[in-house]
Amino acid sequence: MTDAISCLQPLCDCLDGTGLLDAAGREVASFLRLKSNWGDLDKARESLGAVERMVRGRVTAELNKLNVCDPQVELWLRRVDELKLGAIDEDYSSLMNYSSICQCTRHAARRSWIGKRIVEALDEVNKLIEEGRQFKKFGFKPSPEIVERLPQTKTFGLETMLVQLHDLLEKADSNIIGIWGQGGIGKTTLLHAFNNDLEKKVHNYQVVIFIEVSNSETLDTLEMQKTISERLNLPWNEAEITVKRARFLVKALSRKRFVLLLDDVRKKFRLEDVGIPTPDTNSQSKLILTSRFQEVCYQMGAQRNLIKMDLLDNDAAWKLFLSKLSTEACAAVESPSPSNVVRDHAIAIAQSCGGLPLALNVIGTAVAGYEEPRDWNSAADAIKENMKFEGVDEMFATLKYSFDRLTPTQQQCFLYCTLFPEYGSISKEHLVDYWLAEGLLLDDREKGNQIIRSLISACLLQTTSSMSSKVKMHHIIRHLGLWLVNREDRSFVVKAGMALDNAPPAIEWKEATRISIMSNNITELSFSPKCENLTTLLIQNNPKLNKLGWGFFKYMRSLKVLDLSHTAITSIPECDTLVALQHLDLSYTHIMRLPERLWLLKELRHLDLSVTVALEDTLNNCSKLHKLRVLNLFRSHYGIRDVDDLNLDSLRDLLFLGITIYSQDVLKKLNETHPLAKSTHRLNLKYCGDMQSIKISDFNHMKHLEELHVESCYDLNTLVADTELTTSCLQALTLSVLPSLENVLVAPMPHNFRYVRKLSISQCPKLLNITWVRRLELLERLVISNCDEMLTIVEEANSTEEQQYGTQTIKMQGYYSEEQDDHAMAESSRNEWNDDYQSVNGESTNGATRQPDFPKLRSIVLTDVKKLRSICTPRDFPCLETLRVEDCPNLRRIPLCSTHNCGKLKQICGSSDWWKKLQWEDKEAVAHMESKYFIPI
Repeated sequence: MTDAISCLQPLCDCLDGTGLLDAAGREVASFLRLKSNWGDLDKARESLGAVERMVRGRVTAELNKLNVCDPQVELWLRRVDELKLGAIDEDYSSLMNYSSICQCTRHAARRSWIGKRIVEALDEVNKLIEEGRQFKKFGFKPSPEIVERLPQTKTFGLETMLVQLHDLLEKADSNIIGIWGQGGIGKTTLLHAFNNDLEKKVHNYQVVIFIEVSNSETLDTLEMQKTISERLNLPWNEAEITVKRARFLVKALSRKRFVLLLDDVRKKFRLEDVGIPTPDTNSQSKLILTSRFQEVCYQMGAQRNLIKMDLLDNDAAWKLFLSKLSTEACAAVESPSPSNVVRDHAIAIAQSCGGLPLALNVIGTAVAGYEEPRDWNSAADAIKENMKFEGVDEMFATLKYSFDRLTPTQQQCFLYCTLFPEYGSISKEHLVDYWLAEGLLLDDREKGNQIIRSLISACLLQTTSSMSSKVKMHHIIRHLGLWLVNREDRSFVVKAGMALDNAPPAIEWKEATRISIMSNNITELSFSPKCENLTTLLIQNNPKLNKLGWGFFKYMRSLKVLDLSHTAITSIPECDTLVALQHLDLSYTHIMRLPERLWLLKELRHLDLSVTVALEDTLNNCSKLHKLRVLNLFRSHYGIRDVDDLNLDSLRDLLFLGITIYSQDVLKKLNETHPLAKSTHRLNLKYCGDMQSIKISDFNHMKHLEELHVESCYDLNTLVADTELTTSCLQALTLSVLPSLENVLVAPMPHNFRYVRKLSISQCPKLLNITWVRRLELLERLVISNCDEMLTIVEEANSTEEQQYGTQTIKMQGYYSEEQDDHAMAESSRNEWNDDYQSVNGESTNGATRQPDFPKLRSIVLTDVKKLRSICTPRDFPCLETLRVEDCPNLRRIPLCSTHNCGKLKQICGSSDWWKKLQWEDKEAVAHMESKYFIPI
C-alpha cells in the first residue's frame, strides 16, 4: 500500500504544479457547499448594495457641485449595474425545488454548473466591495472649456451677419475684425451667439475669451486683466502693478492660439497696455471687437475686415416682438379674425420700435401678458402719446412705456442706477444699501433684491457674465433713465467715470437732488455748494482727491448718502449739519480722526471705516450713534485698546460689526456672551502684546465671523483650530507679521477652519512648515510670503516615524478634554502628527477612508520665501490651476510630475533661472512641463 502511494506521489506533484488539483477542489467545493456559498453571496450582495449607495451618494454630491464623476468610479458603477444576479437567483430557486436525494443526483450536472456560477459571482461581488471601499475621490471639477458659453437668446435677423463673421474668421489675413452699429442694435447678442458657435471649432483654438470692455472716458484695464487671467487660470496678485501684469499677460497669450472678443469698445487703446498681443498671420489668433463707432474700428486695426449692423427688417422685427409675448398674448395677436384689433395695435407698437432690437425686447416684455383688446389699445395710446413730446428721441419715448409699468418704488430704484458710470458693473449690495438709506425700501433688504430681479426681468438691468453679486445697465437704457430724470424735472448731476480733473461748478449743485462724480481724477472740493435738496452724494474712487473745503457740508441738511471711499482725504470737515445722513462710507481713505461732532448725526445707520490706515481716534463718536446697524472698523489703524473702550452696548440695532482689537482683555470681553459678538462678521487682532495663544473655539459666540486677520501680535506663538463646538463661518484667514508664531494646531474634522477658502501667511519667520493646511479641505487659495525660515510647505514623515508614532495619541493639554483626546488630535506645523500617514491607501488611524490632501486647492502663490526648498512630495492636486513662484531661489522640488493627477493645471509662473534649477528625475517630464505650462515672469 505504501509502495502504491509512493508511486502515485510524482503524479500528484505533477498535477499540483499544473493547478488542476486546486481547480478540482474548487469545483467539488462549489458543488458540496452550494447552500453555504449562496448564503455568502446573499450577504455580500447586501454589503455591495450599501457600498453602492455610499458611492452613488458621494457621486451625486459631486454632481450637485457641477463636478464630474471620476472615470474609475463611473466604470465601477457600470460593472455593478452589469452584474447578472437575477438569473442566478432563478436557477438556484428552481434547483432547490428538487429536495430528494435521487432528484438531486439526477440534477448533479446542473447543480455543479449553478454552484460554479455562484462562486464566480461571489468572487466578483467581493472584488467590487473591496474596490468600492478603496475610492478616495468620487469626482473632480471639470477643466475650463476652451469656449465659456455665454447667455444667449434666440437671434432674429442676425443669421447673415453670423455667416459673414464666420467667413472672416476663416480668412488667413483677417486677424482683427470689427463690428459696428448704433447702441441697442444687437452687437452683443451677435457676439454671444458667435462665441457659443465657436464650440464647434475648438480644435482650431486653445482659448476663446469674451471681455466686456465698455470703456467710456476711462479704460478699465484692471477688470480686463482680471478676465484674461481667469480664463487662462493665471494667479492674480493685487499688489502687482498694471504695467508688469500686462507684460506677463502678453507672454501668456502669445503662447496660445486665441480668439479674443472685445464687446463695446468706445475709444482706441493699445492692446499691449492691457496685456493682449496684437494678432498676426503667424500666430493664427484672432481679435474681434464691437463698437458704436466706425472710426474706432479703424483705429483698432479692423479697417479691412468690417461688418456694419443694420436695423432689423419688418419680418425679423415682428418675429422678435412675438417671441417676447406669452402664449396667450400670441394667440390674441395671431387670431384669424378679420376684425382683429389686437393685431393692429401690436403691429403699430412693434413698428414704433423702428427695428431696434433693444426697443423690441423692452417693449415686447412690457406687453407680454396682454390678451384683451382694451389693454393693447391703452398700450398703443400710451406709446403714441409719448411720441407727441417735441424734440424727444422716438426710441426713448417708446422705451418709456416699460418704465411706466413699474411701481413708483421700482421707478425710483431704476433711476438711481443711472448715477453709476456708463461702463462696468454695479454692486447689488451697494445698491440696496443706498436704497435703504434713501428710504426707498423701509428697512427691507430682501425687497431690494426683489426689485433688482424685477428690473432684470423687465430688461432694464442686466446680469453680468462673471459675477452674480453685480448687475450692469445697457448704455441705451442708462440714457433712457437720464432722459426720464430730466423730463420729470428731477435734478441729477451725473458725471461718473468721465475722467474729470475738476468737480462740476457750484452752480450745477444748487438744485440737485442726487450727484455722482465717482470714478474721476478730481483732486479737491474746496468750495461750499448750496444744495439744500441733495440726498445722495457719490464721490468714491477719486484716488487723487485729498482736500475738502471746511464748509463743504454746510448746506447739505437733506443729505442721506455720502460715499467718500477710495479717496486720499486725510480729514473731513465738521459735518454736524448732516442731520439726515444715514449712510457714510469712509473706507480705504487716509483720514486720521472723525469730526468731533459726528455723534450729532443721530440718523446714521451705516458707518464704514474699514482699511482706514491712518485713523487714530473716533473721539468716542461710534458709541453715541444709537441707530447704527453697520459699523465696520475692520483693518482700521484705529482699534479697541482697553476694555472700557468697548462701550458699544448702546448699539442695540447693530447687525454687522467689523472690528480691530489691540488687547487680549478686550477680545475676552467680546468673546463672552456679548451682543456684539453675535454681530461680529470680521475680526482684526493687532498688536495684542500679551497674547501668546489663540483658541478659535473661544470665538464661538461670534456665530457670523467670516474673516479673521491676525497681525503684528509679537508674542503669539500658538494658534489652535480645535474641535468645532458651534457652527463656523470662517472663510478667510490671514496671519501676518507674527515673529513668535511656531505652532498652528488643527484638529481632525470637524474643526474651526473647515470652511476656510483663502489662507494668507506673511512674515512668520518661525514657521518651518505649515503641514496642517492638509486639513483645510475647502482651501482654494494659498499665499505665502516673506517667511524667512520656512523650508517646506508640507513636511513628510519618514517610514521610521510612521512606525514609531503612527498610532500614537498625542494629548493637547489645556486645549482638549479627556473625552476628546481619542478623537481630536491636532496638528503642529513643526511636529506633524502622523495619523495621516497610516497607509498609502488613505486609511486613517481608525481605518476610515480619508479624503485626499488639497481636494479644492486652485492657486498657490509663493513670494520671497528665501529658504524654501520644497512644497511637498508629488501627490494628487485635482483642482490646482496655477502655481506662482517669485524670489524663492532655493526651491528645488515642486509636487508636480507628468504621472500625477494635476488635470486642471494651466500655468506655472516663475523666473527662468528658477525653472532651470529645479530637480527632476524624469528629463522628458520636465521638457513636457516647460513647453506646456511654464510662463517666465
